[in-house]
Amino acid sequence: MNRAFRRLGFLVALAVVGAVTLHTEDQNYARAHYTKYEYLVPMRDGTRLFTSVYVPKDQSQTYPIMLTRTPYNVGPYGTDNDKTSLGPSDLFMKDGFIFVYQDVRGAWMSEGQFVDIRPICADEARPMAKAAKASGGQLGCIDESTDTYDTIEWLLKNVPNHNSRVGMWGISYPGYYTSAGTVAAHPALKAASPQAPVTEWFMGDDIHHNGAFFLSSQFGFFNLFGTMRPQPTSRPRLPATDVSIKDGYRFYLEMGPLSNVNAKYYKNQVPFWNEVMAHPNYDAFWRARDVRRHLSGIKPAVMTVGGWFDAEDLFGALAVYKTLEKNNPGASNRLVMGPWFHGGWARSSGEGLGPVRFSSKTGNFYREQIEFPFFVHLLKDRPDPTLPDAYVFDTGRDEWRTFDAWPPKTITTQSIYLQANGHLSFDAPRGDAKPAYDEYISDPARPVPFTADIVPGMNREYMVADQRFASTRTDVLTYQSDVLAEDLTVAGPIRPRLVVSTSGTDSDWVVKLIDVYPDSYPDAQATPESPATQPSTTMGGYQQLVRGEPMRGRFRNSYEKPEAFEPNKPTTVEYVMPDVFHTFRRGHRIMVQIQSSWFPLVDRNPQKFVDIYSAAAADFQKATERVYRSGAQASRIELSVLR
Repeated sequence: MNRAFRRLGFLVALAVVGAVTLHTEDQNYARAHYTKYEYLVPMRDGTRLFTSVYVPKDQSQTYPIMLTRTPYNVGPYGTDNDKTSLGPSDLFMKDGFIFVYQDVRGAWMSEGQFVDIRPICADEARPMAKAAKASGGQLGCIDESTDTYDTIEWLLKNVPNHNSRVGMWGISYPGYYTSAGTVAAHPALKAASPQAPVTEWFMGDDIHHNGAFFLSSQFGFFNLFGTMRPQPTSRPRLPATDVSIKDGYRFYLEMGPLSNVNAKYYKNQVPFWNEVMAHPNYDAFWRARDVRRHLSGIKPAVMTVGGWFDAEDLFGALAVYKTLEKNNPGASNRLVMGPWFHGGWARSSGEGLGPVRFSSKTGNFYREQIEFPFFVHLLKDRPDPTLPDAYVFDTGRDEWRTFDAWPPKTITTQSIYLQANGHLSFDAPRGDAKPAYDEYISDPARPVPFTADIVPGMNREYMVADQRFASTRTDVLTYQSDVLAEDLTVAGPIRPRLVVSTSGTDSDWVVKLIDVYPDSYPDAQATPESPATQPSTTMGGYQQLVRGEPMRGRFRNSYEKPEAFEPNKPTTVEYVMPDVFHTFRRGHRIMVQIQSSWFPLVDRNPQKFVDIYSAAAADFQKATERVYRSGAQASRIELSVLR
């Protein structure tokens, strides 16, 4: 298997387990203090799910159950092969819990058929399913919620020495199973922590952002994860293709249109890829996979966790928290957002990402002061840590803040406008009778790279990467403010409101919000967590990406019914970028960059209104893109400013 894909598989495994690496002296702690059991737990339809259970050897007290469900694997398999770390962190393992790991339906050693983001049954089907189960009749509702319920029910009846309380956690895909487990939850489920939960695969998590396809990450992910598993097995599935990727930009450019992926590489071995390609618009297929539709009437206490610099599932963490807050007034619902990459809160000190430093061990703080106290209070009656509704890290001031809601109730909307000569100002441009605009040529044969480095896939550091390389491109518009006289804190979503035109009939619009450091800013030193960082990185004038987000222009009015652009006609494109909590410090500048490609992070738009997933090479064309900045056509970025 090629090195790039091996590394991706390793990172996926780390994200799934979510356990902190133990010191050498702790490697045998689990074996010394826990006994491992393996079961095939029956679900209501008779399907049996493979489940590993680690029980404390000290039976002098009862213990709560900590459950995680995963599509990746619960290995190592065999009762003589133990995990070296149990639970969300070693704090849990040393405190004493019954730890339960389960392969979800159709994955690895579990029976049944695997379905990606298995749709949750319609609410009206649940009473029928419950009645059918009681009467022994035909079941009409099987999903991850019912499987979680049935698993907890079996554990309570078959695993001795528990205290009748269950906690649940999971990172990334397992985060989805945690969210789903809170729906019509078992009464014993008292605390749940969806962490970077996969939530919506068309709007913002993993596969698409605002309908734009995330190519480099998904090609690698589904090459490993998406191949078929004909029967239960403890062996990893083979990749669909074994290609060598050293220069990702060149590889994906030479790949050509998306229609080449299956024909040239996957050869129909990745069913879900074909399903994605068959649903280019937001239709019933995607709506059914949005767990937010069912997040009401939630009984367990929920603490959703995410990272401001999570390249995979930033959207999901914010979306789950906000939906729970809206649909469950008065419920125990909390949000924790730190300066982390995907899963970084669980397995790193959280001191920095790439050359950007955060002045403290934010990961350690989270595990010790937030996560562990949350669970032991609810599951073991330890003192209430009185956690706030929102525990969030300001990535500009490098400090934790607490709020009684997210976004904070004290934010106001403040617009920053694109001006002539690459200027950015909080003052609206003066009215002009003649439209004013900036323009560039977007060429699909030479798309704007998303990073200055040659990478095979999606590197997590791109979320804070220096954008100076993009500022030199003629197909990137760059606007910069004056030096800030006072701190400016942005706390919440960012809303580009652009007036644009294209000479084609379709186009992508990528907006990047950037923090420009002073020229005198000290250099960053390499750390063990950022081995790719050079001994020192020049931070003077560093253009740190704070948030970047694409919008596929055809979806500007509707994700269900895409519309072509009328060539060269000014058109409004508005969308919402994921939240930030970042203070632009006094002495810094604010920068905005606008472009129409972000490759190979995002697949290329042909700039012709065709089905992009079946487009031919001949459909890709150059286009002249204009961004307007005067009078009624003034383009602006709306910021959520904390007062």
